[in-house]
Amino acid sequence: MDAAFTAEQDEIRRTLRELLAKRSGPAEVRAAVATPEGYDTDLWHRMSAALGLPGLALPEEYGGVGCGPAELALACEETGRALAPSPLLATAVLAAPPITALGTGVQRAALLPRIADGTLTCALAVPGGALSLVLGLTGDNRSWAAGGGRAGGVQAHVTDGTWRLYGEVTQVLDGHSAGLLVVAAHAGGFARSRTLLFLVRGEAAGLVRVRQPALDATRSQASVQLRDVEAELLGEEPVDVLGALAATGRSAAVTLAAEAVGAAQAALDRTVEYVRSREQFGRPVGSFQAVKHRVADLYVQVEAARSLTYGAARDPGTGGLALAAALDALRTVAGETIQLHGGIGFTWEHEAHLYFKRATADELLFGPARRLRERAAQVTGLFGEVAA
Repeated sequence: MDAAFTAEQDEIRRTLRELLAKRSGPAEVRAAVATPEGYDTDLWHRMSAALGLPGLALPEEYGGVGCGPAELALACEETGRALAPSPLLATAVLAAPPITALGTGVQRAALLPRIADGTLTCALAVPGGALSLVLGLTGDNRSWAAGGGRAGGVQAHVTDGTWRLYGEVTQVLDGHSAGLLVVAAHAGGFARSRTLLFLVRGEAAGLVRVRQPALDATRSQASVQLRDVEAELLGEEPVDVLGALAATGRSAAVTLAAEAVGAAQAALDRTVEYVRSREQFGRPVGSFQAVKHRVADLYVQVEAARSLTYGAARDPGTGGLALAAALDALRTVAGETIQLHGGIGFTWEHEAHLYFKRATADELLFGPARRLRERAAQVTGLFGEVAA
């Protein structure tokens, strides 16, 4: 697919790539993930205030840029290329869409401008440890419940006219540092069982957040405990929470695919540079036919994933297939990067292992690719009746 971008889209890509080249090299990434926030706060301020990345897909009436998923996908492709740790995914991709879709006028006016200018970071907290299912990426999210069951969850109840939450959520992306949590909770008991979304301030009493060790250190994760925490209902009942989460999943699939494509391209570029310069038997490793074929196969897979991703940016309904192709490409390229670096790629001192960990962690969080394809086949009715 030969994607034609507007001058504005090309400028977004160019400006962000230049900034990340200066501020998010391998050494800077390692330093950023070691901070309490898990990212470079000054870089986030530049990405927000100067480039307006958190507000790219938000309406202009709330301080956003008013662009679509294509612009946000281009931005995420560049952050993926640099493996730049930032709250962009948790805030703009996962938390902002439900607030925009379900929030009251007062809630949108109070929160979205602060999200757009980067002064408020958010995190989506959904119990059960199956974010891909909650977002409708690997199955019908009607089979998921926010509370109860063996996996635990979060329960919501009303006390003196105030909503209060009790429970625990694990694997919350950027949950330890977010200023606002969007928490899915179960309310109503058996009689009026339903899943609702609630807004919880980062400084709320009874809220305990602990940053957890993660396979991919560039994606900070936290466990969140809610001990009778005061919360605000997002929107007004009745609300279609599961529909809003599924819509968030469709748009998130595109940006996640773009991010994976950017990471795969960066790993491939580093590999090509290495085999060109590394000599064996008096000639560059890249001049051997077997190495040429392996690199060519990687190039084709990355380009195919990029084409699917750019197409999904125009039709988010195909985002699941694009994400599956992008995850496959990143996993394959990251593994070959380690091999073609002659074994040094797996060491902590080399940056190749960062891409391998990103590939593995993304599959665990948002995949696996086979389930993404299976869900896409169900939704389109490829093998029978069209699924909900």
